Amino acid sequence: MINKDVALSTEFKTQTKKAITSIVIFAIVYFIIFVLALGLTAFCVYFGVMLIVTVPGLVTIALGLGLASLGFLVTFFLLKFIFKKNKIDRSHLTEITESEQPELFKMIHDIVNEVGTTFPNKVFISSDVNASVFYNSNFWSMFLPIKKNLHIGLGLVNTIHTSELKAILSHEFGHFSQKTMKVGSYVYYVNQVIFNMLYDNEGFDKMVQQWANASGYFAIFVIVAVKIVQGIQWILRNMYEFVNKNYLGLSREMEFHADEIAANVTGFEPLKSALLRMNLADYSFNAVVGFYEGKIAENIISKNVFKEQYYLLNFYAKEDNLPLIDGLPDITLDELNKFNKSKLVIKDQWSSHPSTEDRISHLENTKLSVTYTANELANTLFKNIETLHETFTTKMFAEVKYEETPKTLSLDGFKDEFKKEHLKNTFSKVFNGYYDNKTLVPFEINDIDENEELPATVDALFSDKHVNRNYEALALQNDIETIKQIKDKTIKVKTYDYDGKKYNAKESAALINQLQNQLDAINEKIKANDINIFRFFKQAEINNNPSKLTELYTTFFEFDKEFDSKFKIYTELSDKLQFINVTTPYEQIKSNFIKVKSLERKLKENIKQFTADDKYKTEITKDIKESFETYLLKEWLYFGTQNYIDKNLETLFMALNNYAYILSKGYFLHKKEVLDYKVLLLDKLEVA
Repeated sequence: MINKDVALSTEFKTQTKKAITSIVIFAIVYFIIFVLALGLTAFCVYFGVMLIVTVPGLVTIALGLGLASLGFLVTFFLLKFIFKKNKIDRSHLTEITESEQPELFKMIHDIVNEVGTTFPNKVFISSDVNASVFYNSNFWSMFLPIKKNLHIGLGLVNTIHTSELKAILSHEFGHFSQKTMKVGSYVYYVNQVIFNMLYDNEGFDKMVQQWANASGYFAIFVIVAVKIVQGIQWILRNMYEFVNKNYLGLSREMEFHADEIAANVTGFEPLKSALLRMNLADYSFNAVVGFYEGKIAENIISKNVFKEQYYLLNFYAKEDNLPLIDGLPDITLDELNKFNKSKLVIKDQWSSHPSTEDRISHLENTKLSVTYTANELANTLFKNIETLHETFTTKMFAEVKYEETPKTLSLDGFKDEFKKEHLKNTFSKVFNGYYDNKTLVPFEINDIDENEELPATVDALFSDKHVNRNYEALALQNDIETIKQIKDKTIKVKTYDYDGKKYNAKESAALINQLQNQLDAINEKIKANDINIFRFFKQAEINNNPSKLTELYTTFFEFDKEFDSKFKIYTELSDKLQFINVTTPYEQIKSNFIKVKSLERKLKENIKQFTADDKYKTEITKDIKESFETYLLKEWLYFGTQNYIDKNLETLFMALNNYAYILSKGYFLHKKEVLDYKVLLLDKLEVA
């Protein structure tokens, strides 16, 4: 059996010990805090009673009850998680049986026997682009044997070959064989306890507030209790970080181990190819979902989102010149990282899975290569796959509210509509992706010398060299921002690698200056090329409309200047409204809403500009228009005497989010208008 042949690595064993040790330490810390809380309660009750007995009276009774309540409040805070029921929504899952899917279950039986593990308790399918092992985790699962279930997403099956599905399921059964999954049950419950005490305090806060309002004497002890609770929460935040950091280290080692088991079953190639295609499969599925979200107002639904996902998978492959093998895109690691120019390497202690690059590296190091020829699509393993696809498609749209009975869009109709939207929302291929992740660099148009020698061709201006330079600048900018976070201790790491050299956090300031100089130099080259691009198209425009290009560039540069200040309204207002997510005194809530009024006025002014601008007419949908009109209708009140007015807050946040969307869309439209005009000029040059 493979499970017995695949040895646990030293790192796996080390991380297991760390994870178990951290759980034990949490249990000890919690026990000590709880014992101290019981001691505090006994102390408070004893002296409260003694105070009342020694000096009877209304004041001493109030003080005695207040003192006794101090201990009870702290103890209740530590125990309230016991009364909280945590329900996990699994309504998106549908159980399947061997009689329904014999071919799939035959594969599962074969893998179980080969790996040497137990058969799943139950097998479920969903629409997800994923596969996983799960179990019902509760208090008792920490002590009783865990019955593991297998989940297979049809969105995943739809985009892989049978050999790749076998590799993925072998990986999942690698998890079935891991005794360390029990550790996950402990960590899950520890997290539930910590989360409950850190964030799920609405009922507790109301109880405390009501008790404090009952008497000024009670309020004194409530303040003390709250301070003690805050101290406990500080300890718990550190414990959460300690427990999860160690468990996630184990989780990553569990992934490597499960990968190795899969490689022993199928060779490393099928899992490698599936991992490399996963992002595109997920992106294609989400693109279909996003397409139909935009069709809600038109009452249009899909008959089969999986056929559309498969179409988009190959559509995007064609767009990126990716080869197809047995009906599916073949993606290399180089292609996956084509535009990733970052030289910064940080060990992500908060990731539950290793990176795709690390997983592939570990897979290839197994050297377990198996030669396989033609592959069938994994869908062929399922009986009545089209019926399943249509059933899950119907399930996906069941929760959406339509004004009328929705109409079904055919696959051909989807293809035509999607191509139109894709063309509308992308730039011409003539630019070779040059503008995909960059803006038009501002420069003084009047200072341009139009008599200088022009570049020979469009290809020279939009060459791979220039495109790569854009991504180098983007990577540098992102790396600088990340290193700044390390310097400011927002990201808590002691060391990291940059361009193959190790740095500690204290060296970050010097490295930032060095990288900023590199970025400035690259940006100067990008700006020079952007100016050459302008000069080239200005020359092409001479026999057409000699002023339009300048006009379009000027308009874009003006919009670019305004964009940051307009978007800042969104970010500032979002930040200033964060207080509604935490317990805040009533008077402070009212004061906070008064403070955001000036930002709301600016928001409303800009929304009025959007609705009056013809450029946005096609982008402001019926729902967005109604959202804006409702918000502009009056001055909204967001807080009553003691409670938030949720409906009014929903109006505010809907308008705010739509504002950010339309503003970003406006940036794209201004940019596309310039680029579309350039394409028009090139077309006229070719005709000439």
